[in-house]
Amino acid sequence: MDRASLIPALKNVATRLRIDSIRATSEAGSGHPTSCCSMADVMAALFFAEMRFDPADAQNPDADRFVLSKGHAAPILYAAWAEAGALNRSDLLMLRRLDSDLEGHPTPRLPFVDVATGSLGQGICAAIGIALNARRIKSQHRTYVLLGDGESAEGSVWEAANTAATLCLDNLCGVTDVNALGQSRPTMWTHDMEQFERRWSAFGWHALVIDGHDMAAILDALDDARRTRGRPTMILARTIKGKGVSFVEGREGWHGKAFKKGEEMNRAIAELEKQFVPVPAGRPAASLAARIEQPSSTPRAVVTPAPVAPPSYTLGEPVATREAFGAALVKLGEADPRVVVLDADVKNSTFSDKFEGAFPDRFYESFIAEQVMVGAAMGLAARGAIPFAATFACFLMRAADFARMAAIGGNNIKLVGSHAGVSIGEDGPSQMALEDLAVFRAEPNYTVLYPSDAVSAERLLALMAYRPGPAYMRTSRPKTPVLYSNDETFTIGGLKVLRESRDDVATVIGAGVTVFEALNAHEELASSGTRVRVIDLYSVAPIDREALIAAGRATGGNLITVEDHYASGGIGDAVAEAVADAGLTVHRLAVREIPRSGKPEELLDRYGISARHIVSAVRAIAGKTVGARR
Repeated sequence: MDRASLIPALKNVATRLRIDSIRATSEAGSGHPTSCCSMADVMAALFFAEMRFDPADAQNPDADRFVLSKGHAAPILYAAWAEAGALNRSDLLMLRRLDSDLEGHPTPRLPFVDVATGSLGQGICAAIGIALNARRIKSQHRTYVLLGDGESAEGSVWEAANTAATLCLDNLCGVTDVNALGQSRPTMWTHDMEQFERRWSAFGWHALVIDGHDMAAILDALDDARRTRGRPTMILARTIKGKGVSFVEGREGWHGKAFKKGEEMNRAIAELEKQFVPVPAGRPAASLAARIEQPSSTPRAVVTPAPVAPPSYTLGEPVATREAFGAALVKLGEADPRVVVLDADVKNSTFSDKFEGAFPDRFYESFIAEQVMVGAAMGLAARGAIPFAATFACFLMRAADFARMAAIGGNNIKLVGSHAGVSIGEDGPSQMALEDLAVFRAEPNYTVLYPSDAVSAERLLALMAYRPGPAYMRTSRPKTPVLYSNDETFTIGGLKVLRESRDDVATVIGAGVTVFEALNAHEELASSGTRVRVIDLYSVAPIDREALIAAGRATGGNLITVEDHYASGGIGDAVAEAVADAGLTVHRLAVREIPRSGKPEELLDRYGISARHIVSAVRAIAGKTVGARR
């Protein structure tokens, strides 16, 4: 279609998108119609003049991708897909209903949504991962992400700006809807477009300032972005919030407010209906859906991973689980080309640098920017990669909101946190993750794993890779002796009983480094005639409820957990929750105060989770006299 015909047709699409957004939000009685109105012209140009996609095949690997980082404008996203034919227009009136997938903010329940958005500052990070995946699979598809100007205050946006420029992602195009109004007041830079341009240019992006309601200018900017090589583009579109509806245009106090059904909604729609423009003869004014360019029909490769090479350790050999993680990553990478790894400048401590050495094209460095690391992992996972993002467990807490949104979206991300607990030693409490298990256990669909030795770390990592949905593994800094033979098998949701007898008076449940404290306590107790059962709870979520209840009943109802974690939300709470219905209670040994620097063995003892404290706990709850610790 020539420009003379295309521009008026696109203007009419924008008007319909505004009307549909208003109708949907008014029917719902909530939503953000004015935020939708400001971006309608950009959406019309993107969906019906720029992007290549097939409405009947939203997951086509060669289709251009669109991420709505400004997730509260979901109604116009749904309206665009309805305009394209992927939804019925009547579906839009189901917005925000319990029986509808058209939620208040987009989620991947819809086939054209890759990642859940709505927590501002995240969509652009995910878009980086989507663009990286196109590079990985050698697809020519482009990734578009639309941000609000208010979210430009989020630090993660600038982490993304840095990372995308460093990675030279010229297949990534952002658009910022600069409508100058936030939720409670005008935005930081309002309509000072020079502020936006200066910042994005300084971060290495190709920055273009345009009138976001000038269709020709929008099309020219998108053309410019497509031609740009070696760096991403950010189109900075100056817009008016509530555009097209005179009584709300550019006015504060309308954020997140739907027009009331009846006179208010009808008045807004009547104004918009007067804005339809004639389209040159012979050109359909109703829809541009037929004009959508189809992506290439590259045959979709079915990846069949090879078997993962088994561990090869010697029983008793001292190996840190973080080292085993690095070795296992390489084996996974050899078995499956979908496996990729992201780092936040600690690869030589997490040992993910082993993967970089073997597969540099599948290793992505985020530098010290954990939010964009996890966000990019979400985007990669959404497009079929199996991403492992690794850093110190305490620094993953900086990206906890991203992990939360990955849970909402069901993204297949694999997070690995090393250097957890007081067992890291002298680095002190700022480096000791003591709340990470609680954070990940709180999300209903996260798998949470905590291996104790090298063999379990390798075996569990392979299981984690192919378990659908988000997962977290905690690895340890200290070297621990290999407990398991190389052919030992593990299951997600399982545990291992390491010591047991018919005379056990209590069950001691540990994970990671505390498994070895429990084994030491077992030996000391056994030397004075007291037997205890010892369990390695390597799967914290899901948890083996039946086995824990059976152990508790077999040992007089005496369950003791010991963990290198704060008392709230960790292993003790996980076990207590699992056995509560069976009438069992749990005695919990955990870190109960802010720790300090020291040697690992000193800290384990100082904070109540060493073998000495386990022995005392067994004595106290089992009512047995145990020989004094020698």
